[in-house]
Amino acid sequence: MKAKNYRSVERPFTRVDYIHGAPQPRLAKYDYGVWKDDYEYRLRLAAHESVQIRDVALESARVAAGKLLSQKIGDNFYLVIKAHPHHILRENKMIFGAHADRLQEGMSRAFGRPIGRAAQVEVGEDILELYVYRKDLEIAKQAVKVAISKLPKSYKVVIERLEKQEPRPPPAS
Repeated sequence: MKAKNYRSVERPFTRVDYIHGAPQPRLAKYDYGVWKDDYEYRLRLAAHESVQIRDVALESARVAAGKLLSQKIGDNFYLVIKAHPHHILRENKMIFGAHADRLQEGMSRAFGRPIGRAAQVEVGEDILELYVYRKDLEIAKQAVKVAISKLPKSYKVVIERLEKQEPRPPPAS
């Protein structure tokens, strides 16, 4: 099967207790980098259209962006994957050719075997968030573009300036 067969969003199937042999998500971790309270910018990667993203594509995007960021700016960033691969993908394998009808059952019992997991993302939903300082903003844009190249369909990058939290005076007693 081709990867494009799994791009369109279908009815979500997440009940792992009914599927025997459902694979584990292949995301090693959902956050990368060092969290600090004084980051100045947040870059969000939002989906332009509804899409299913395989777990391996999410992991590939995280690794590619994280590698570029850690090489260029060290540990002055924090990358979070927001899409979680809960949907279980299934495939009903069919055999074509001579005498194939003796080896398969066709569409009776066509539920399919689990072959992977995917995150179902709606329009405008965030795929990942990246927190950086002002001096590293251009490198962060490059890293997000590298991450986009690993994912199916199209996305938009939203850049937000974060407000600094002023320390509040203690309440008067």
